[in-house]
Amino acid sequence: MSAAFDLIPRPDWAATTTVAAARADQHSADQWARAIFDVSALPWWAKGLFALREAAARVLRLPPGDPAMLAVDRVVGDEAIIDTDDRHLRFVAAVRVDSDLVHVTTVVTFKGLLGRLYFLPVRLLHDAVTRSMMVAAARRM
Repeated sequence: MSAAFDLIPRPDWAATTTVAAARADQHSADQWARAIFDVSALPWWAKGLFALREAAARVLRLPPGDPAMLAVDRVVGDEAIIDTDDRHLRFVAAVRVDSDLVHVTTVVTFKGLLGRLYFLPVRLLHDAVTRSMMVAAARRM
């Protein structure tokens, strides 16, 4: 099981996205995490979604997004960990590599109604956005 569940043992929401990537294990989990969550390399449509996120954050009076929120905090075992604790929710993303597979496990805990409301559209788009970021990273690596 992912170390993400050690950090948030009882998440309100969790998902694992896996993509095939030839010779994925030639790069470390840390390298993969940095490539996957490289904001400058997002597809145009994902950048558009993040712009919508910023607009929604203003309406909900949440802090603006910061690329540092997606920075690797540490490596635990064979996983690179991104751990962000914000006012409305906490999320942990753990990136792990198997020979020809890359996995991103995301766990989220909500902080009140605001976190739940914020996450409603996110839950619908999370898998598509995460998968596109992973596929783009695989192409670049």
